[in-house]
Amino acid sequence: MKKFMIGAATLLAFTSPLALTACIPGGGSDVPQRAELIEAESQRLNDWFTARYEEQLARSPMSQTYLGLKDNHDKLDDISQTAIDEEAALTQNWVDEMRREFDIDRLDEQSRLSYRLFEAQAESDLATHAVSQNDYVFTHMFGPHSGTPSFLINYQSVDSVEDARAYISRLKAVQPYLGQAQERAEAQYAAGVSMPKFVYGNVASASKNVITGAPFSEGEDSPLWADVKGKFAELDIPQAEKDTLLDEAEAALLGSVQPAYLSLINMFETQGAEASTDDGAWKLPNADEYYSARLKFYTTTDLTADEIHEIGLSEVARIQGEMQEIMDRVGFEGSLRDFFDFLREDEQFTFPETDDGREAYMAEATDIIDDMRERLDTLFITKPKADMVVKRVEPFREDTAFGAFYNRPAPDGSRPGTYYINLKSMKDQPKFLMQALAYHEGIPGHHMQIAIAQELEGLPKFRTLGGHTPFIEGWALYSEAIPKELGLYTDPYKEFGQLGMEIFRAARLVVDTGIHSKKWDREKAVQYYLDNIPNPEGDVRAEIDRYIVWPGQATAYMIGKLKIVELRERAETELGDAFDIREFHDVVLANGSVPLDVLEELVEDYITTTKIGSTN
Repeated sequence: MKKFMIGAATLLAFTSPLALTACIPGGGSDVPQRAELIEAESQRLNDWFTARYEEQLARSPMSQTYLGLKDNHDKLDDISQTAIDEEAALTQNWVDEMRREFDIDRLDEQSRLSYRLFEAQAESDLATHAVSQNDYVFTHMFGPHSGTPSFLINYQSVDSVEDARAYISRLKAVQPYLGQAQERAEAQYAAGVSMPKFVYGNVASASKNVITGAPFSEGEDSPLWADVKGKFAELDIPQAEKDTLLDEAEAALLGSVQPAYLSLINMFETQGAEASTDDGAWKLPNADEYYSARLKFYTTTDLTADEIHEIGLSEVARIQGEMQEIMDRVGFEGSLRDFFDFLREDEQFTFPETDDGREAYMAEATDIIDDMRERLDTLFITKPKADMVVKRVEPFREDTAFGAFYNRPAPDGSRPGTYYINLKSMKDQPKFLMQALAYHEGIPGHHMQIAIAQELEGLPKFRTLGGHTPFIEGWALYSEAIPKELGLYTDPYKEFGQLGMEIFRAARLVVDTGIHSKKWDREKAVQYYLDNIPNPEGDVRAEIDRYIVWPGQATAYMIGKLKIVELRERAETELGDAFDIREFHDVVLANGSVPLDVLEELVEDYITTTKIGSTN
């Protein structure tokens, strides 16, 4: 396996808390007193982190709802440019205050780690803000136009009349909320930041879906109206009171939601008529600076676009060699490209394009998760308390949602973690990929890492609820191969599917940098995928369109996975018989999400500590 070096300076220098007591005034024999001072200072910093977290959370009513809280559940966030700039200024003030008020040498080990992570996160956020003028406000993959109804439908609970009125208030707030986003998008467009032409039609269509159907037009209930009616119907109140609430909700939909979306649709159609077909970030203002910043954010490394491109080409070649071995094992005659076509086209590899076929997929995906859940003791010490369920993406957002994704559980246990699967096209969710996909999105992938982090005790919230994309996605990609060690890929086609998922992420390194740095057009990127990975063409085209509007993000997966594998191989080599896979996984997960250079320090510390322990 090709390894790579992290270019960023190492954030941590691991030292025992006792050694740090030399920095605290007092006699050499005063160790207990100095230990108390370290404990007190560490507690003061953690109290400060708590205050900053609560201050930040108070600025986001929607985040409060995501976390299962009902504070301000009648309001939407302020997403104006002014609010975004205020957030950046606040971040700068906070990191300055922390550096001024706290001495890192007077903290215990975990508090020093928290200090460094907060500092690194602040610097990353500020660097991101500096180039954020090029981040598209709306895309066909995500944005306020699709996120708003999804948020209300999936997270706005209605358990009382007060909750119903809060829902109505949020419907009334949709027009100013989306208006702020539209104002930012119009300012971007005026500054020369426009999406590729194909995106405008997609976002306009997605917006039209929200306001299609009752009460906006004839036909079946629109998604929001169906949600309102369903939730209000569960209230244990007189029908007359329900009718009054429904009338108020309908008025909010017609008076706030509909005009907001009509305004967005008009903007999308107007801008789309003039937009170019150029796809990459290279067309944007200050393009090189922007894409470099995106790569640094999404990999937490200093790897350049050219270096990432070469890593991708190398990994694609390695994985194709392993694929060839499986192809020979099943007796397929032809080229690897022929085998890809066979997997895409043969009906044995897909469930029927029917309701029964979709139900069968959901049942098997659930069985895969349930089976892996029962095997965790062999690989993990720490396991999540939160439950996890498998759900189908709602039909109203199938056109724009990812093929599969995970939503974290509510910290209070009121909502489980959820693995969502998009079953709009059964051909785009082949059987040979479903096992690795379930492991990635569910267990032992995202659910293990995110839920465990969320449940860690004694750590600041920014560590338990925050995240670094290469760590989170790198872990999930690494997790696709863990079940292979348990012999769970018994079908050679599903074993091939695991390699298919891996090469999919390796090829992302090639196409993301190809599109945004080397000026590949959309079709060149699509063709590279079709030539080198087994995914269906519909899935391929959706993925390429995703990378076009989300520069750099797709590079995080493989870069993160390679680092975890590299560190595991190092630990196995240096520790020999003393290596314990359960302990290694605990080291990786027990500190929450961290940048890759910090993860390297954590593993090196584990290796050193284990060596010392094994010689005593």
